[in-house]
Amino acid sequence: MGLTSKSSSSEELQLCVFDMRRGQQEGHELDKILFFFPTSYPLTSQLSVIGLSEGLITFTRIFSPDAPCEVIDTDKHSHVLYQPEADIWVIMVVEKTKEYEEISRHDALQSVLKEAHSLFTMFYGSIRALLEKQPNGATVRSCLYAFYSDYLSDFMVGKKFQMPSYRESLVERGTIQMLSIGRETALEVQSLVRFLESSFTGSIVRHSLILFHDFLVSTTLPPGDTTNLFTYALLRLTPNAIASGANSLSYLKRGNHAVPDPVSPIFSNVTRVLEEVTPTSRDTSPVRQGQNFQVPRPLQHEKWCREKDGFLMTDIWGTEIAGTSGLSPTVWLQQTEERMHFCVYQHKSLTILLLIPAGSSVNGMQGISILKQQLLENAYLKISKLEEKLSKEWGGDNTYHVAGYRYLFCDNDKKLSRASPPGKVTTLSKSSLAALSKMRAEVDLVKRRAERDDPSHGNDLEVCMRAKNNSWVISRINGGNELYMVLEKASETLLYASDAVEKFSK
Repeated sequence: MGLTSKSSSSEELQLCVFDMRRGQQEGHELDKILFFFPTSYPLTSQLSVIGLSEGLITFTRIFSPDAPCEVIDTDKHSHVLYQPEADIWVIMVVEKTKEYEEISRHDALQSVLKEAHSLFTMFYGSIRALLEKQPNGATVRSCLYAFYSDYLSDFMVGKKFQMPSYRESLVERGTIQMLSIGRETALEVQSLVRFLESSFTGSIVRHSLILFHDFLVSTTLPPGDTTNLFTYALLRLTPNAIASGANSLSYLKRGNHAVPDPVSPIFSNVTRVLEEVTPTSRDTSPVRQGQNFQVPRPLQHEKWCREKDGFLMTDIWGTEIAGTSGLSPTVWLQQTEERMHFCVYQHKSLTILLLIPAGSSVNGMQGISILKQQLLENAYLKISKLEEKLSKEWGGDNTYHVAGYRYLFCDNDKKLSRASPPGKVTTLSKSSLAALSKMRAEVDLVKRRAERDDPSHGNDLEVCMRAKNNSWVISRINGGNELYMVLEKASETLLYASDAVEKFSK
C-alpha cells in the first residue's frame, strides 16, 4: 500500500528532497525538486519551502562550511534538514502544536531522515549516481516517490502522522538490538554460519544474518550494512513484522482511504538505470534481459508471505516471464560496494537472510531454487537445533527488563542499543518521558558542539535532573557509550540517583 496527500492535512507534515546543483537558471527552479510530499501542495509553496531552506544553507555555510544549517524554527513550523549526499538535501517540515513545542527533539526527527535515506540507498543506489546515469531525473523521481510513499505510511495512525516524540525517548533509531546468548549456543551459531557460507555449490553465499524474534543473533556484514538489513527485517521480514503488516492493512481497508499506485508512470528505462548505476552491479540473468519492470517498492505492506517450505516469497521485484513466481530480491551493500540477491528462510521464530553476489553462478529464480533445496537438505537439522536452543534461553518480551529501571543504552561505535521493553516504558508518566526528551535535546546540542570543536575527542558527560513529578532523569555519556535512564518513585536525594546508576552499570 502507499500513501496519498489526501491522507492528512498538508499543514501537518511536508517532506521533500532537492538537489542544489539543479535548477540554477531562471525559469528552471522546479528542476531541483526531486520529491515533495504531499504532491497536492502548490508548486509555489513547494518552491517557498525549498527556497527558505536553500537560503539558510547557503548563508550558514559562510560561517560553518562543513556543518551548515540543520534546523529552522518559525512561528508555526520546524524545518529539520539533512544532507545525506553532496548537495542533496532532505527536509522535513513539522507543524508546531502545543505538545510538539513542549517536548520536541530535532535529532529524533533527523534520525528518521537518516534511516529513510539509508534504506533508499540499499535498494536503489545513491541519489547522485541515479542522477548521473539519467540527468533528466525521471528515474530518481520515480524511485523516491515509490519509496517515500510507502515509508511514510508506517507513521500514519488513523488519518494523522505520528512522528517520533517524547514517547520514543528510550528508543534509538539506526541501531541494532543484539540477543545475548550462552557459550554453547554461540558455538551452534558459529557452526551454522560457517556451514551456510561454505557448504553450498561454489560457496556462493557471501554473507548471512540470523535473527531470533526481533533481535540479531549473528551477522557477517559490516555495521552499516548490518544496520540497514536489520532495520528492513524488523519492518517487513520477521514473523512480528509480517503479522503486524497484515493487521495494519486490514485496519486501513476498513476506512475510506483511496490509495492509488504512488509510482509515477515514467518506467521505460528505470530498471536498466538501476542495474547500471555501477558496472559491477549489472544483473546478467537471462530472465531479466529484454524485460521492462516497474520501480520495486520494497516497503509495501503485506507483500512478503511465508511458503510451506519456510522461505519468504515476494513479487516486489517483478515476476518471471511466465509470471508464476517473483524475481529474486536485490540490495546494494554500501560498505562492500556489491549488489546482492538475498533470500529469507524462517523456522518458527528464527529468521535467516542469505546474500548472494549478483554476478555469481546463482542467477535467476532457478539458481535460487537450487540454493533453497540445498539449504533444506543440508542445513535444516542445524537450523532446527539452533532454534530450539535459543527458545530455551529466551526470556520473552521482557528479556532485558531490569526491575526498577527504565533505560536506554547505546554503543555508537558498534551501532548497538539495548533498552527497556516497550511494555515497561509505557508505565512511565508523560512528565517523566517529556523531561527525558528535553534532557536528550540538550545533550544532543552539547554532543554536536563538542564534535565540531574536536571530532577526535570523546564526550564525557553526566546529568541528573529531578522532574516535576519527582522522578529522576539521568544521562551519562562516556566516549561512544550513552546511557539514559528514568527512575520513578525513587528517593529524593541525588546520592540515591547516583548510586542507582552505578548499580545498574555494574
